Amino acid sequence: MSADAGLIELTDDNFETEIEGAAGLALVDFWAEWCGPCRMVSPIVEELAEEYAGRMKVGKMDVDENQRTTQRFQIRSIPSILFFKDGAHVDTVVGAVPKAALERKIKEHV
Repeated sequence: MSADAGLIELTDDNFETEIEGAAGLALVDFWAEWCGPCRMVSPIVEELAEEYAGRMKVGKMDVDENQRTTQRFQIRSIPSILFFKDGAHVDTVVGAVPKAALERKIKEHV
């Protein structure tokens, strides 16, 4: 994961501060190393992080290493991409989807 792409590595410990305490829109990719569809979506999430840097937070959370937050948001399938607005969970996209589908959701919630 490239820090200079504007991507935030999220953990159980920093999720509340980085996402729930943030103003504006945030996108969180719940993923795992062993998940094929997650690897397909990862470059799209990284592109969005670069393109929306300064306008939206984009983070990735490894579900295997951060089970507390994963369970709290009832993540049962990955990749799951959750959208937060002003700290509140407002939308979810499950599965490997094209970039255009995520961009539609972003525009819907900005």
